[in-house]
Amino acid sequence: MRRLLITAAAATAAALTLSACGTTEPAADDAKSDGKAITLTDGTGTKVKLDGPAKKVVGTEWNAVETLISLGVEPTGVADVKGYKTWDTAAPLKNDPKDVGTRGEPSMDTVASLKPDLIVATTDLPAAAVKQLRKIAPVVNLRPADASDPLGQMMENLDLLAKATGTTEQAATVKKDFEAKLAEGKKKLAAAGLAGAKYAFADGYVNGNQTSIRPYTSGSLIGAVNEELGLKNDWSVKGDKGYGLASTDVEGLTKLSDDVRFAYIGNDRDKSSNPFEGALAKDKVWTSLPFVKKDHVHRLSDGIWMFGGPASMSQYVDSVVKALKK
Repeated sequence: MRRLLITAAAATAAALTLSACGTTEPAADDAKSDGKAITLTDGTGTKVKLDGPAKKVVGTEWNAVETLISLGVEPTGVADVKGYKTWDTAAPLKNDPKDVGTRGEPSMDTVASLKPDLIVATTDLPAAAVKQLRKIAPVVNLRPADASDPLGQMMENLDLLAKATGTTEQAATVKKDFEAKLAEGKKKLAAAGLAGAKYAFADGYVNGNQTSIRPYTSGSLIGAVNEELGLKNDWSVKGDKGYGLASTDVEGLTKLSDDVRFAYIGNDRDKSSNPFEGALAKDKVWTSLPFVKKDHVHRLSDGIWMFGGPASMSQYVDSVVKALKK
């Protein structure tokens, strides 16, 4: 259930021109244009052919939807519209897209009824579902995350969707703005004496009487942004190969440094998503932690999608800088 709340939980359980990010641009011949026709290679190595820049686009995953909006493309169909509006506020929907079902199981009939030029999915969607979608319209299947180069993967997806929708100029602006946001955030933290500060970001949830905490390691998108900001990731646990996420419980928090700054995200619309102010509030292990006693625990703004695109990550930068400077 948490996977439907946050894209990467199943993975846990089961190119930006920032030289420091190690990002890469797709090969020059990866997207070829013959007149208006476009041919590109998606995240699975599959060739995708379009008659021209896609205008009617359906997104089955929120990171793709966010990226489309950032490029100026209002999606025709979105999986779990209500959920998107709750968890991803960095790039609000300006239109009234058709809800095409859940992210894990989109309605094929609903998608087909929209007659899209393009469907954007990710490899988190079962291969059988992607195969069905390809019978409806061309599908760009994105690789949603890569713990070996989180920022590079995010920007590769931006480039792919920009080429598919004819918005490469807007993509260049998005990249430039994000690069500036990182530089600005790093400068502000350094000015506040926080350069190299130990930092740990997590989210969590409660299932029955069990509290689970999910560390965002250096391989996570959030972790990569933190390092660009000059923060030192204090998690010692190992994350998964895709999203760079790990799993622990409250006892695992005792391994964090005494002087760590701890930050998390919850959501008031889902009380189970915030054990730090709920189930752990009276937990003796939690309340005895040095960073808790020092009041070095920071709740970041609601509505930041931790697996989103440059818009969400820019929103995250603003939030973490504001929280840590207090």
